[in-house]
Amino acid sequence: MRRPMFNLIPTLKAAAVAAALALAPAALDTGARAAEGGPGSGHDVIRIPDTKFTFDGIFGTFDRASVQRGFQVYKEVCSACHSLRQLSYRHLTGIGLTPSQVAAISSQFQVQDGPNDNGEMFERPARPSDRFRRPFANDAAARAANNGALPPDLSVMVKAREGGADYMHALLVGYEEPPPGVTVMEGMHYNKYFPGHQIAMAPPLNTDGQVTYADGTTATVDQMATDIASFLAWAAEPELEQRRAMGVRMIVFLTILGGLVYAVKRKIWSNLHGE
Repeated sequence: MRRPMFNLIPTLKAAAVAAALALAPAALDTGARAAEGGPGSGHDVIRIPDTKFTFDGIFGTFDRASVQRGFQVYKEVCSACHSLRQLSYRHLTGIGLTPSQVAAISSQFQVQDGPNDNGEMFERPARPSDRFRRPFANDAAARAANNGALPPDLSVMVKAREGGADYMHALLVGYEEPPPGVTVMEGMHYNKYFPGHQIAMAPPLNTDGQVTYADGTTATVDQMATDIASFLAWAAEPELEQRRAMGVRMIVFLTILGGLVYAVKRKIWSNLHGE
């Protein structure tokens, strides 16, 4: 007797791949943070501390209050040198700000627009649809203002660095006096978590209370570093929570569907003979 054919296998495989892709980045992030090493090399490796962010793990979510404080740190400290060109102001609704708050924030900045009827470029207040304003007109101007060093764009920095948000937090709190026998080059600063330990960027968070948080949280250096790392993690992957939720739903769906398919298979084959 000819055995029945099941056409559900390709569908199940495709769904399984989709769920795996939805959850894989979170698993990779967790593995990277748990791995020993960090950014150093050889015998000079220093373990990156685990900051235990709320968005760690498959079921992690962003702490909106922390992300909003992180945006305040970026706006008041980091935006003087670092751009965030992959985001528009309207994306800030994703961290819990209202459209009116976003409009008020964007209007504080001037962006170039045009040409006008006379063929000339002009400045106007930014709109929520505009991308975050760059601190410098171009890379040459950025280098000229920073002793030849080019401040990187922070849009996806958390995804671009091994250790992710944990590394960003460690970098910001890792400035210290160099150990005995270590000579720091002119214009450089010692940071125990930076590759090679010498970094051109001066400590951006150098004193407690550097920022006055709108929600009254005490702005210690560690707190500010945690908050800006949370904000940059959100900036690099604003859809993180939705993607993880979709992955969990797919796993639940596949589990139920797999059980149903198995039950149907047992029922069909139980009535067949000659196997």
